[in-house]
Amino acid sequence: MTEKFKGNDPEDSDEMSFEELFNSYDTKVGQELNQGDMVEGKIISIGRSSVYIDTGTKSDGVVDKIELLDENGEFPFQINDIIKLYVVSLSESEVILSKAISGAGKATMMEDACRNRTPVEGKVTDVIKGGFNVDILGKRAFCPVSQMDVRYIETPEDYLGQAHHFLITRFEEQGRNIVVSRRDLLNEQIREEQAAFLAKVSEGDIIQGCVTKLMPFGAFIELAPGVEGMAHISELSWSRVEKPDEIVQTGDMVGVKLLKIETREGDTPKISLSLKQVDANPWDTMGSFFKPGDQVMGKVVRLAAFGAFVEIAPGVDGLVHISEMSHTKRVLRPEDVVHEGEQVQVVIKAIDQDSKRISLSIKDGLGDPWTGVSTKYVPGTVVDGTLEKKETFGLFMNLEPGVTGLMPISNIRNASSSGDYDRLKPGESIAVLIQVVDEDNRRITLGSPDQKDSEDWKQFAPAQKKETMGTMESLFREAMNKKKK
Repeated sequence: MTEKFKGNDPEDSDEMSFEELFNSYDTKVGQELNQGDMVEGKIISIGRSSVYIDTGTKSDGVVDKIELLDENGEFPFQINDIIKLYVVSLSESEVILSKAISGAGKATMMEDACRNRTPVEGKVTDVIKGGFNVDILGKRAFCPVSQMDVRYIETPEDYLGQAHHFLITRFEEQGRNIVVSRRDLLNEQIREEQAAFLAKVSEGDIIQGCVTKLMPFGAFIELAPGVEGMAHISELSWSRVEKPDEIVQTGDMVGVKLLKIETREGDTPKISLSLKQVDANPWDTMGSFFKPGDQVMGKVVRLAAFGAFVEIAPGVDGLVHISEMSHTKRVLRPEDVVHEGEQVQVVIKAIDQDSKRISLSIKDGLGDPWTGVSTKYVPGTVVDGTLEKKETFGLFMNLEPGVTGLMPISNIRNASSSGDYDRLKPGESIAVLIQVVDEDNRRITLGSPDQKDSEDWKQFAPAQKKETMGTMESLFREAMNKKKK
């Protein structure tokens, strides 16, 4: 009866016969490794300081655990994971593996490393014209500045004393002329990390990223090592943004939504991002917070020839038309009343949810000075008026801010002191007589207190409505009229 054995691999659930095990071992005996060879093997055991690898030969491989730690100092692998390592030395019982050829190897391996594109370990010793001197196994190699990193290097001195893995791109004159590149190795790692990242995300996902660079048109955000996307300036905020640095700064950790991922053969994927779409569109909840007639504070975000746009909530702005800016003066330019960045009080006149438009008014928030003007300025009373403007047909006299009356030229001529009105200059004040008040049409007719025919103003007064019930005022006026007759 054939004896059965179970394999050490947890994934091997089937029992193996002694014959199968022997054949498997015999197959491995025929395989040999050399220094510098690349091994793609499975982790079979994880110790406190070493990790053991199935090299596919009769000898297992071993690598220092510290070599496999990630940038956070954590060990990211598990038993049965497949990793790629290089042979730095070997014996009948053990194969020493490493992520790159290091001091454990020999100088004679460098030529093979160049031919096989095997990574080697080196230390940056000097900054020279055009690049760096790198010590590799006691030999001096040159790394051009363009080959040290995948990004533009502004301060080469930052790399002094650092140890990195390099690819030998040129090995000549028996090692007297060695050129290395770290960039090629980084690009290879980046491609692997990009593939791993793209395999686990989809369009519409919300993930974290770090802002790496700001441009006038948007912000570049690193989503994973070697994976970068761009958020256009229009996708940084629901509010209007003039410059990206109004919203984010380099180094900020932000949540972003993956809008679109375009992968192209042999090229870096193009990833479009959005910061604003992480949150809901504020217009979707407008009706819950605002309604026509509400008075709110807002920020002037933009001026146009026809008015000013005022943001009343993040991402929600409305228009104050130029005609809605002032009761007290005629506005020709919005900048005569408000400035960008200024906080103003406005009244919501109308909300069009479908078109995403809001009509606002500044003057309604200040109050209409013509409201109640017929009660305040009773025909027949004398008040002070300030000359605002002279016209051929009369004088415009300001009674208070926003309330102006007209003294027709005929009333000036009928004044006993008409010369005083002719000599009047803008800004100067003089007594005037209230003749007619039309509050609905915002008009007041003025005369002189010393009109030659002081009763003439009565012809301009509106007809009095017939009183249905006597009041103290109506009885008094009736008595005065009888007395005059």
